Amino acid sequence: MQSATTWIKKSRIMKRRSDFSSVHRVVVKIGSSLLTDGGRGLSRCAMSTWVEQMAGLRKRGIEVLLVSSGSVAEGMCRLGWKSRPKALHRLQAAASVGQMGLVEAYESNFKTHGLQTAQVLLTHEDLSDRRRYLNARSALLTLLGFGVVPVINENDTVATDEIRFGDNDTLAALVANLVEADLMIILTDQLGLFDRDPSFDADAKLVSQIEITDPSLVGMAGGSLSGFGRGGMMTKITAAALSARSGAATVIASGSTPNVLSSIIAGDEVGSFLVPDAEPLVARKRWLAGQLQVKGKLVVDQGAVNVLQDSGRSLLPVGVVGVEGCFSRGELVACVDVDGREIARGLANYGAQDAAKIKRHPSGAIESILGYVDEPEIIHRDNLILI
Repeated sequence: MQSATTWIKKSRIMKRRSDFSSVHRVVVKIGSSLLTDGGRGLSRCAMSTWVEQMAGLRKRGIEVLLVSSGSVAEGMCRLGWKSRPKALHRLQAAASVGQMGLVEAYESNFKTHGLQTAQVLLTHEDLSDRRRYLNARSALLTLLGFGVVPVINENDTVATDEIRFGDNDTLAALVANLVEADLMIILTDQLGLFDRDPSFDADAKLVSQIEITDPSLVGMAGGSLSGFGRGGMMTKITAAALSARSGAATVIASGSTPNVLSSIIAGDEVGSFLVPDAEPLVARKRWLAGQLQVKGKLVVDQGAVNVLQDSGRSLLPVGVVGVEGCFSRGELVACVDVDGREIARGLANYGAQDAAKIKRHPSGAIESILGYVDEPEIIHRDNLILI
């Protein structure tokens, strides 16, 4: 079983569809309009087809995380509602009712292929709070390590602020960042991204491949036409940009295309391929450098300075001689030498109090000192950037 805290280290960016043959971890997002057959209840036949394809990916050793819409739409069908309600409490009620059918359908379908599933419900707060973010990551990676397929949805029943990430395209992108997926596949009721709105322009052409930084992308987006989902093409483009922060590529394709998932992984010209703009680790470290505030300091000895600067290795507790500030697990800290010069920054695997207890000690002593061990490193090299 893979460690719950292991990040898959990807060596290069996916610039061509042929690169998909090396995919190790994929996030698949399926929208409401596909799942609920245009609002007429769960399309169990279609669901069984997608599950069969995901089971095929698992047999090839590809880890799959499924982000599924459909709970509100299914709840509406069960309750006999013809249009999406606006009141928050009615949306929450529909989500509660619909989630029962959604999970049961996935569980029974995956079970026919000998695969276990797990329901994972997330809110925006879960992924904006660094400690909960890391806990969610650990839980998902543990499930993947056991061969389980996580079925992820927004926790609409308890989420406030108009329920929201805003849409499950955004949730899928944040999950791709969370687990450092190689590829995000967004299945929709459209063939992919078109250069113009095909609803109004018969000459619109499908975009097979485009860089995520291409400025023309914004002009290609439209809104949601089905009335059951909240996302349109703009949310999918935005989601692709979010997933690119950790170097993940994105494919937007029609869920109605035969063997769509298998074809995408095979490198076939299916849907629209949005190419990320940076190497995976470069993208992640760029995010570390620019998006987070430093919450504390770790004073490191000269041996640790040499290891960080010359060998590109992780920071171990034995090399830490001092802890300053009040920070929690997962927050950004500065690594400084004994003269106060900043050497690096990174995400701490331990809060300030625990870091102070294990400083100067070998990694093998962490459990005896703290009573638990999350990581052997205070900062893993993939979560560290040199200054």
